[in-house]
Formats: sequence, C-alpha cells, structure tokens
Amino acid sequence: MSTTANTIDHLTLERLVEAGAVRGADVIGHPGGWGVIVKYGMTERALAARRGAVRTFRKFETLVGYLKDVGICEYHVNAANFDAAALKTTRVRPDSSERMRSAFEASAQTKRMQQQADASLADTRPNVSHEQAMSSVQAVIDTKRKKHEAKAAA
Repeated sequence: MSTTANTIDHLTLERLVEAGAVRGADVIGHPGGWGVIVKYGMTERALAARRGAVRTFRKFETLVGYLKDVGICEYHVNAANFDAAALKTTRVRPDSSERMRSAFEASAQTKRMQQQADASLADTRPNVSHEQAMSSVQAVIDTKRKKHEAKAAA
C-alpha cells in the first residue's frame, strides 16, 4: 500500500468508533503485510501511520489486536494479494540505526568528558598558568621542528 491523501489517523478513527459512525472495516492483504480500509458514512479511508503513509501491519495478529483495542471487532478480510514470502525477514532502517549510533556515541562522549572533568577536579597538583602551559607547548613544537629540519637536511 502506498502513501495516499485519503487516509485516516488513529485519533480520528478512535473518535469515529466512539461516536458509532464506523460502519465497517476491510483488512486488505498485500505483499508487505496487512492494511485497513475504514468505512464511515459514504467514505472509505485507509488507516495512516504517524508519518502519513498508509499503515502496514506485518502480522495479522497485531492488526486484530489493534482493531479490537480501537473497538472494531468485525471486519472483512481480503487475502488475495497477501504474500507471506514477500515479507522482509529483517527490518532495516539505516536512518534509524544511524540516529541511534549517533546518540550512543554522543552519550559515550558525554560520559568521557564527565570522567575527565571529575579527574581534573580531583587533581591536587597546583594549577598551571596559561603562559606556562603555552611556553611548554611551544618548547615541544620547537624541539620537533628542529628534529624534522635536521632530518630533512640530511
């Protein structure tokens, strides 16, 4: 099932069921799983996922539980186009996995920074002024530069 403008979201479906306006539902099988067409008044709309695309249930049991929780206990099932072999065996979401990886790395970086800050605060050695630190660093740079120049001249 593809994205369509003729969809109904979960909240609207719940309100229609509460009002007794839903006159039926069709469960439609397709190669990606199961979709739902909700009938109310003279209108038929596909159930939408949060992102607006038509919602697909991979497992029929999940769909049955969803409909029952909403308050729809009777529906028509059309399994003509359902293809169990076409269901993906793994769910790959590169965008989601990258987002999770980034969050994990950020969390690890925050933890390392916190440990370094704690270690610095616990250090009892006297503080070094900025001028002293820069002088020490410049001495190391000058030493390395002289070694590199000597090596290049040889």
